[in-house]
Parts: sequence; structure tokens; C-alpha cells
Amino acid sequence: MNWMLFLSDMIIPLTFAGILMYAFSRRVPVYDHFIVGAKEGFYTVLHIAPTIVGLMVAVGMLRASGAFDLLGGLIAPLTERMGYPTETVPLTLMRLVSSSASTGLLLDIFENYGPDSFIGRFTSIMMSSTETVFYTMSIYFMSVKITKTRFTLAGALFANFLGVALSLMITRYLYP
Repeated sequence: MNWMLFLSDMIIPLTFAGILMYAFSRRVPVYDHFIVGAKEGFYTVLHIAPTIVGLMVAVGMLRASGAFDLLGGLIAPLTERMGYPTETVPLTLMRLVSSSASTGLLLDIFENYGPDSFIGRFTSIMMSSTETVFYTMSIYFMSVKITKTRFTLAGALFANFLGVALSLMITRYLYP
């Protein structure tokens, strides 16, 4: 077992060293390529910064205004009938938009219910099984200038919904 721990600790440095050795054996000017890539990355950050700022402001406004809590209260009768923990509705909705804001909500859930409670375990599994769909689509599509997304949003929302549903099923199965 110790060798697996050692290997897991060393996999990234070994991969990095392997890439460098391969590049040096091919006489590739590694540092020059690194600088070009870093410069392109800097311009990409400048290009997508307005989108990031806009998303952060929108998430802050929705969270501060209580819109997610209001929506959670409105759909509470439906979620209770389905057996879905109503307390997790704001987190489920926020997860679509912002990872950091949803992490904040997750910590609030841990503080109120505990990480070893059913709700704490469910939200932990859900956070690992879902993605920030709107953030990811806006950043990635904008950075590579994709304008026709076709079925991406529908597919991503379906995958997220499936992740949430399966997280609930897994939590019920593992922690009855």
C-alpha cells in the first residue's frame, strides 16, 4: 500500500519530468514555448474577465436578495413530495452558476446540519457529481469563440439533473 501512496504523490512530478526530458531529447526550446503559452493565457484571462465579473455580480445579487431561498420556498411542496431535502434547493440551484458560492452554501449546510447528517452527505455527493454549467459554458465558449451551442445547455442541464438524482439515490442507499 505504501508504494501506491508514493506513486500518487510522485505522479505529477514524474509526468512533468518526463515531458521535459522528452522535449529536451527533441531539442525543443521549452522555456520559449512556455513563455508563448503564458502570454496567450494572460490574454485569455483578459478576454474572459468581463464574463467572470458579470457572473460573480449576478450570483452575489441573487444570493444577497434571497431569490434562491424564495425559489426554494416556492417549490418546497413539490420537493417534499418527491423526497428531496428542501434545505438543499438553494445549493442545487447555486451549483449551476458558481462553485465558490455553492461551496459557501455547503459550509452553511454543514454548520446547520453537520457533515455526517443525511443532508450533509447528500450535498457532499451532489457537489462531486454536478458541474457549474452556466459558468463553464460562458467561460469556455467565450474563450474559444463558440457562438452556436446547439444542445449543449440542454445536455448539461440533463446531466446535472441526473447527477443530483443519482446523488440522492446513492445517499439513501449508503446511508439509510
